[in-house]
Amino acid sequence: MTPPARVPYRRIATEEAWLPPEIASMYFDMVNSHVVTDPGFNSVWGFYTGNLTEGIQLLQRRLQSSGEERIADMDRLGIDMQILSLTQPGVQMFEPGTATSMARSSNDLLAEAIAKYPARFDGLAAIAPQQPAEAAKELERAVRKLKLRGAIINSHTKGEYLDDPKFWDILEALQALDVPLYIHPTTPPPKMIEPFLERTLDAAIYGFACETGLHILRMIVGGVFDRFPKLQVVLGHLGEGLPFWLARLDFMHGVLLPRSKNLKPLKRSPSEVLRQNFHYTTSGMCWEPAVLFVHKLMGADRILYAMDYPYQVVAEEVPAMDNLSINDQEKRMLFQTNAERVFRLPSAAISP
Repeated sequence: MTPPARVPYRRIATEEAWLPPEIASMYFDMVNSHVVTDPGFNSVWGFYTGNLTEGIQLLQRRLQSSGEERIADMDRLGIDMQILSLTQPGVQMFEPGTATSMARSSNDLLAEAIAKYPARFDGLAAIAPQQPAEAAKELERAVRKLKLRGAIINSHTKGEYLDDPKFWDILEALQALDVPLYIHPTTPPPKMIEPFLERTLDAAIYGFACETGLHILRMIVGGVFDRFPKLQVVLGHLGEGLPFWLARLDFMHGVLLPRSKNLKPLKRSPSEVLRQNFHYTTSGMCWEPAVLFVHKLMGADRILYAMDYPYQVVAEEVPAMDNLSINDQEKRMLFQTNAERVFRLPSAAISP
């Protein structure tokens, strides 16, 4: 395969999954020992352990690579840099002490990979919401000492969401450090998942988007962004469907507000929050009509390129995004400068 043509911008992919071998082994042991009762975790990671086809073995190898094999794929696909983050469910399936310890060791390993390949990799810190105060401390260490660019949380933590004030130490630290939070999907929690499982809709095909969209709406209507107005959140998959719902969210929130004891007035409408506190990546959504819809609706400065490597590796994707019907400045924003701004990456000029 011939790599995509050279272009006058860096192609930075902003939602690219990584899994340290030690955590991968822990996931597989948890599935094989049947100690986890969460049906979503068992569905996804049971698939990866129970179907060792050539394709799954390649996926596992790519997922655990933070070196030459990954870089070779990037070169072949036309990607100049990846923002690496711990794949779902991160450390959020572990007991609190183990989760905090594994987040720390994962961040150290990621920082080592970035130091070895600083022009090709950057990354987001894993944190353990199970221990919010410790998570805030680890975030500060990861940002200030390891120079990671924000945090990754894989949506709910055993059915609990970030609108709960118990987690607000984390949000306060993010706002104080002025770094973004990437909320990545995970499978719906046990209370939500059964209708999805019945038709194998629990993961990336639909369950991920439903669960993560719910998480974001809980945060918005729960007043999180009134309390933390400068907090910036990055969402993948073009916003997990939420941009399509903007007008209805505003209308129905207004209708329900005087009728529900669970809602309170907000300083800004849901659509204003989604436009002002969120950025949207194209991960897994290489489809021009959808990309252009979000680009127009949310603004050229709010959308970033991502591939969703290694879960979705499509050789034709980068050329398709290069050929989007937007102007050259907007393409550079999509691929390079928005990511540099949001994640505070060193800017780089591209030689002609």
